[in-house]
Amino acid sequence: MPGPFIEDARIVHARKLAEDITEPIFELIRRHTTVSIERTVLRFFGISDAGPGGVPLANLMVDRLKAAGVLNRGAAYWYGRALQLGARSPLEAVERLTALPAEKLGPLSPEMEQNIREAVQDEARAAMDDLKSRIAQRDALRKELGNSPAPHKYVIVATGNIYDDVDQARAAAQAGADIIAVIRSTAQSLLDYVPHGATTEGYGGTYATQENFRIMREALDDESRKLKRYIQLTNYSSGLCMAEIAFAAAYERLDMLLNDAMYGILFRDINMRRTFIDQYFSRRICALAGIIINTGEDNYITTADAYEAAHTVIASQFINESFAKRAGLKDWQLGLGHSYEIDPYRPETLLLELSQAMLIRRCFPNAPLKYMPPTKHKETDIFFSHAYDVMADLVAIWTRQGIQLLGMMTEAMHTPLLADRYVALKAASYIYRAAAGIDEEFTVREDGKIANRAREVFGRAMELLEECQKDGMVAAIGRGHFGDVKRTETGGKGLDGVLEKAPDYFNPFQDMLEAP
Repeated sequence: MPGPFIEDARIVHARKLAEDITEPIFELIRRHTTVSIERTVLRFFGISDAGPGGVPLANLMVDRLKAAGVLNRGAAYWYGRALQLGARSPLEAVERLTALPAEKLGPLSPEMEQNIREAVQDEARAAMDDLKSRIAQRDALRKELGNSPAPHKYVIVATGNIYDDVDQARAAAQAGADIIAVIRSTAQSLLDYVPHGATTEGYGGTYATQENFRIMREALDDESRKLKRYIQLTNYSSGLCMAEIAFAAAYERLDMLLNDAMYGILFRDINMRRTFIDQYFSRRICALAGIIINTGEDNYITTADAYEAAHTVIASQFINESFAKRAGLKDWQLGLGHSYEIDPYRPETLLLELSQAMLIRRCFPNAPLKYMPPTKHKETDIFFSHAYDVMADLVAIWTRQGIQLLGMMTEAMHTPLLADRYVALKAASYIYRAAAGIDEEFTVREDGKIANRAREVFGRAMELLEECQKDGMVAAIGRGHFGDVKRTETGGKGLDGVLEKAPDYFNPFQDMLEAP
């Protein structure tokens, strides 16, 4: 493992810069809510069904309140008003509230207002207790069966049909997978609602729905018991429904979520105000649920050159860590993303990739880290592709990565076949076994190529952090410093779903999630 070629004081300073960068964004977060957050509040209360045409009831209620110009008081408040009108169930609450004309949503006496809030807080505490009990079930099974040692082998299933995904997930677990990721259907991150129920049609992936989460978690629990080792499950909560998917994942006992506002801003053109606000609430849920988040810095060096842009990964990881810590996440929940992406025809790529991975481990010693395989420079020569993936396996074990997404020799050719996953899992298992302890046997030369490259990359990362501190995160994104992609503060999708909170805004779940 790396020696102290980056001084502790410089790493401390990087964290201070990141805190300065994120603080203005937290001012924005404190003052605003979004339609997605308010829909999540309703889902906490059990409003998770769909109405006519498959439209989620949470959307119907939030859209009605937004159209009436009263959503800024909080969906929880209006849910309480519906209960005050005599609703006996969440469904009836939706029906009663959405049937009211706007002028009927007027003020109440202070005594009635207080009664509504107290009744809602009681329901919220009961809902939170229910969620915690489900999380405890997952934790008990994980403790009973135990995890395999890191790096955890992470593979993807994505047929479009959740039932076919289950079959592939079981096969992958039997072949040695530690983590199953179900990729979302193409462009789901741009949907401003969560599809309802089990789905059997999806393009490039399977829809992330609460029912699909339940189906896969139950199957993996069954497989875990058979294999006598716990199989982890992950999905995606980036996009316009970050908080809703985070709640569904927590409720259905998932272990990890890809959760990163920067990914949505840069690669899905989600409005940055919207997604920074949504990210905070979703990460509060992840913190409570013991969910490990995976961030998307690895994507920067698929659109930008991995050698030249290596410093942007480091800078963004410090910023992402700051966002995460402010949302209550612990070090063990920070699956900060990076990848093995330097052009394989450049000389000394193994040294360069070791340097980058060692530098990230040096900066974030207690985070699991999520290491991605090569994708940008993959070739249709599957034998070269397989060898290329194995080099990433070697770096993963050498630098103590916590989570490794395994490369497939048919990357970018087709959705991996079962045999492709089997070969990737077999090779990774061999490398982990053969190279066990290698990190304790070799010392990095302080004047060598690995250390010098790490110092160079860290120095450039500090320059970028200092620029972000001086000019602001919004300006840095606007200049294309991350992933060579430029975005504006008021551009992208979803800005119309951001609302400034009223002085009497009410969200009992946020209060509980933020409680020390």
